Amino acid sequence: MGDVLAGFHAAWEFESDSVLIRFERGIRTPKLFQALGERRVPLEAIEAVTLTPGRRGTVVLHAVPRAGADPLMDAAAGQLREGCDPYRLVLPSDRETLAEYYADELRARLAEDTGPPERYLVTAPRAPLRFKAYDGRAAFDGTSVSFRWFWTGASSAKWKAGDQIFPVAALSGVEWRSPEVFEGHLRLLRHEPAVAQPAQADQDPAAVVFGLGYGPVHESLPFAASVLAAVRSSGTAPVTAVPAPRRDPADIADRIRHLGELHEAGLVTDEEFTRKKAELLAEL
Repeated sequence: MGDVLAGFHAAWEFESDSVLIRFERGIRTPKLFQALGERRVPLEAIEAVTLTPGRRGTVVLHAVPRAGADPLMDAAAGQLREGCDPYRLVLPSDRETLAEYYADELRARLAEDTGPPERYLVTAPRAPLRFKAYDGRAAFDGTSVSFRWFWTGASSAKWKAGDQIFPVAALSGVEWRSPEVFEGHLRLLRHEPAVAQPAQADQDPAAVVFGLGYGPVHESLPFAASVLAAVRSSGTAPVTAVPAPRRDPADIADRIRHLGELHEAGLVTDEEFTRKKAELLAEL
């Protein structure tokens, strides 16, 4: 096709075998988009294409990725906010006819086989990558992940274990929990049967935890995706992106109380409070 469709925060360039998504760097553009820069999505990585009404006089062109085609979406495990989904292009409603044309063009080119592919089809963010979590600094050089603990945030269990280095060959997957609003973590999953990992991420030397202002999505998620892709490429073990588990009701109650305190202190908006509280209740 070779044409470009520009929307809010991104422009899609349609080619014969792929869609090149270029994200803007404006102040209103989600930081995750700015961190990604651009992404080439092969058509074989797309399962379906939809066009739906959006908010405030907009329409949304959505290319639904195949499960297992994009390490970023695998690592996110459904936790991304709608506005941070890199596969959604928001357009003014007066471009609906044009968007429908491109949606039809894409649908006509999609493969019939939409099962999980044998390899990732969308390139992961490239190493080296690093970010600052609440209890330590995480770094990935393409072959190993390292955690260096902060004395002000790390638990005694992590200090006792010392700074950690994990070769990609020793990993089976990644568990990422969104740090938005409060709390989250990045946990490395090891495939050695003898390794028993603590349930709580703040006690696990194979995990870093996020606090308010630490390990934001645009830093920690590309990191998780890059590690996940490297694990899959190594071929040493089945790659795993762990879905969010059901939580203990008492833990949920504590988190809601903490969220209420942040709301009262003005650190989260009414909308964020309502949304996050609903998400926590849904985990019961």
